Amino acid sequence: MRLTVAVTELLFSYGTLRQRDVQVSTFGRELDGRPDAIVGYDVHYVTITDPKVIATSGSDRHPILKPSDRAGAAVEGTVFEISETELAAADEYEVDDYHRVAVPLRSGDQAWVYVFAR
Repeated sequence: MRLTVAVTELLFSYGTLRQRDVQVSTFGRELDGRPDAIVGYDVHYVTITDPKVIATSGSDRHPILKPSDRAGAAVEGTVFEISETELAAADEYEVDDYHRVAVPLRSGDQAWVYVFAR
């Protein structure tokens, strides 16, 4: 049985939110997405200390985006169409190292993405 969700938001993921287990735990379903990229950022890594997030993702080392001055900087990922309720669930999943911002993607779409909070 397929669940119908009212789509109102685009969420760009480059990390653990692309994992099936994380999606099912966070959103109650597996998401369908399409490839895209965020321009002007580089991937770095952060050590997660929240036991629930570590258990859900299977790792304490998660990617995190920081703005880049490097020419051609871009990070490949996946765009998901989600509801406002699911976006709030994503906010709950992400630890304090992350901050959600709206950004333009390579495709021209605008999506929410979690970047380095400091």
